[in-house]
Amino acid sequence: MMATVRTSFSKFAALCGFPLLIAGCGGGGERTEVRSNAARPAPAATDWRTVATDTDRDRIRRWRDAWMAALPAARRANAAGVAAQGPLFDPDRALADPAPPPGRYRCRVFKLGAAGAGGLAYVAYPNFDCRVGDEGDLKSLFKETGSQRPVGLLFPDTPTRQVFLGTLVLGDESRALDYGQDADRDMAGVIERVGERRWRLTLPWPRFESQLDVVELVPAG
Repeated sequence: MMATVRTSFSKFAALCGFPLLIAGCGGGGERTEVRSNAARPAPAATDWRTVATDTDRDRIRRWRDAWMAALPAARRANAAGVAAQGPLFDPDRALADPAPPPGRYRCRVFKLGAAGAGGLAYVAYPNFDCRVGDEGDLKSLFKETGSQRPVGLLFPDTPTRQVFLGTLVLGDESRALDYGQDADRDMAGVIERVGERRWRLTLPWPRFESQLDVVELVPAG
C-alpha cells in the first residue's frame, strides 16, 4: 500500500518540468530548482485521501485539536502579536473559493505553541517570496529560495478548504524525496481563504518546534 502511495504522489509532486520549491521559514539562500521528467498522473489521484499517509490523514483529522492547543499558548506568549493578525488566527474563518489563484505571493510563517518544554510559543518570521502554480488538475505552492523549501501540491477537499501534501527540501539538495519515504520530511496541512486576497496554510502538528504552523499568503504587487 505504501509503495502505491509513494508512486501516486511522485507522479503529482514531480510534474514534467515543474520546479518543486515551497513555503518554509528558511531565510536567504541560492535559488534551487527541483525538476523531473515524470508523466502527469491519472485524475483519480486528485483525491488526497488516496495519496496521504496514515500519519498525515490523522494530522488533518486533528487539525482543530492543533489550533485548540497552540492558540491559547501563543496568546499567553504574545497576546498583541496574535490579536494583530485578526482572522488569520481564527480557526473558524474559512471563506468560499479556498484555492489561491496562480501567481506570486508574499508569504509569512507563524509558529504557534511550543512542541516541547522550553520552546517558544509564538514566533513570527519575515515575509518571503513564494508562488502558486497551475499544474492542470491541481495547483502547486512553492517557496523560491531558502534553506527550508517545502514542496507540495494543493488537493481539492471541501468548498472552503483544500489540502496540502508535500515534502521538505533542505540546504543545497536539488531533488525532493518521494512523499512517504521519510516521515520527518512529510508535510500535511489545510489551505483556506480568510479574507479578500488573503489565504492561510495551516500545518497541524509539524515535526519540529511548534504545535501549529500558519503560513499567510498575500498576492505580491
